[in-house]
Amino acid sequence: MKIQERTGAGAGRSAAPAQPSVGDRLPSPPRERKPALAALAVLLILVGALGATMLVLRAGDRVEAIQLTADIKAGESITDANIKSVMVNDDSGANFVAWSQREGLKKLQAKSTLYKGTVVVGEMFADKSGMEEGKATVGVSLKEGQYPKGLDSGDNVAVYRVGNKSGGGSGDQDGASGSAGADNSLLVERAVVQDASVSSGDSIASTNLPVALTVDRDDVPALTQAASAGEVAVVLIPGN
Repeated sequence: MKIQERTGAGAGRSAAPAQPSVGDRLPSPPRERKPALAALAVLLILVGALGATMLVLRAGDRVEAIQLTADIKAGESITDANIKSVMVNDDSGANFVAWSQREGLKKLQAKSTLYKGTVVVGEMFADKSGMEEGKATVGVSLKEGQYPKGLDSGDNVAVYRVGNKSGGGSGDQDGASGSAGADNSLLVERAVVQDASVSSGDSIASTNLPVALTVDRDDVPALTQAASAGEVAVVLIPGN
């Protein structure tokens, strides 16, 4: 009798419905495809490739030119110390001097003052032996007090005649007239210093500074006359 009851109880337990395990998940729905996003991604890739190609093509139009790293005064030449290489667009129409031509450029001189950062073009320089039409170079010897310290080639100066106010003459009228014409009168409104240096052969005891000035030819007679009398003084002025 007891055996049948246990058998019946076991049969009842086996008939109970099976419960789903905790780890089981419901199947996820299939992902929706978005062809518009895929097309946009392809378009972006093509645009990027086109941009890279344009950069390469533009880089092919650039040339290696000369840029100044320091100011150069009129009459001076470039050196390895005052230039550097820079890439510029070759399609700008400017006559840039190529970096490979720098040795030839050293044999030329600047026509006017050039400033740091300038990219050099051929029209800025001329042959050292050449001189502008209508100009002449005059040598003067200046005493201390007749020139500013640091006077150098390429500087722009005004030239004055500084005579002695106590000048004599055959008569008072002539003496007064000569003094008025010689004292502190402007001889040259603008001159360019070509050279202002003492050579190794000059006497160390001499305090005179030999200066070569480029002036208009019309100014030569008055300047040479004042220079022969030692009555010339120069003053630095601004401008190229």
